[in-house]
Amino acid sequence: MIIWLNGAPGAGKTTAARELLHLLPGSALFDPELVGAGLRAMLPGERLAGVEDMRELPSWRRLVVDTAAALLSEVRGPLIAPMTLVRQEHRDEIFGGLAARRIPVQHLLLHVDETFLRLRVERRAAVEGDAVRRRCLSRLPRYRAALPWLTTDAHAVDASRLTPRQTAELLAERVRRGDGTCRIVQTPPPAAETLAAGVLFFDDRDRVLLVDPTYKPGWEFPGGVVEPGEAPARAAVREVAEELGLRLERDPALLVVDWEPPRPPLFGGLRLLFDGGRLGDDRLADILLPGAELRGWRFAAEDEAERLLSPGRFARLRWALRARAQGRPLNLEAGVPVGA
Repeated sequence: MIIWLNGAPGAGKTTAARELLHLLPGSALFDPELVGAGLRAMLPGERLAGVEDMRELPSWRRLVVDTAAALLSEVRGPLIAPMTLVRQEHRDEIFGGLAARRIPVQHLLLHVDETFLRLRVERRAAVEGDAVRRRCLSRLPRYRAALPWLTTDAHAVDASRLTPRQTAELLAERVRRGDGTCRIVQTPPPAAETLAAGVLFFDDRDRVLLVDPTYKPGWEFPGGVVEPGEAPARAAVREVAEELGLRLERDPALLVVDWEPPRPPLFGGLRLLFDGGRLGDDRLADILLPGAELRGWRFAAEDEAERLLSPGRFARLRWALRARAQGRPLNLEAGVPVGA
């Protein structure tokens, strides 16, 4: 198990984590900062140019998951990870990767009122220097902006007036109670190329329906991986029923088939998008999301979808909309029509 201690820079996460080690038998400290330090030592300077925060590196997020899994093969656990995560897509990628390896996560938010937080930062800066003050205070706006989703996802513990030992005792109590346990679908990572089928639904303004997974970053189309021996259109119907609670009366029409080339560590494969048609208010009322898999849905116009989707998914959507308008499916390779 991972106990992820989130919170603002300077909130005392690492100090509380060290105290918590004495209260949870078998626990070990897992500091993701050390993963970043290793990458800084190994990556060439040109790759690190302009990278202020190692959390922005996909390799850091992958290595955090892999390192946690490796540590848990050596120690009993739980692992206590004191690390600020303010981007929800980073939370989804890391926690989803841990869930795929059957590693449960308890997400605890160590919250300190800003007045007390600034006092702690000043005390720390008096020992470690002004660079600590600048770094901590410069990241406060991002933490404030993230609080709406953080307080929904994590179990908050107010440590404003507590000593590190008192904070650790309160955290230990909440851990034993199971507070902050993340309910995330355990989707094993692919071991080879996959065939996936998605469905596009539209509203009366021709906006497309997108869903927000809990186990990977970014927004997505409803759908999923086609099982061995399963027809792709039937897989699309099954996935839509499982994810949204929507029943399709017939197999949907194909819009695009896209070959996604392998890009290590991803294997790629074939991606199909089908036309699910328009959804009226009566059918929208039937949408019921599986909380362990999807946290939300929304309709998005094409320009909005470009901001929400990865470049590869958006390219697929763009051509699917044109295929729908033309009334014929398109064959793509890496998001580009074959022969274009």
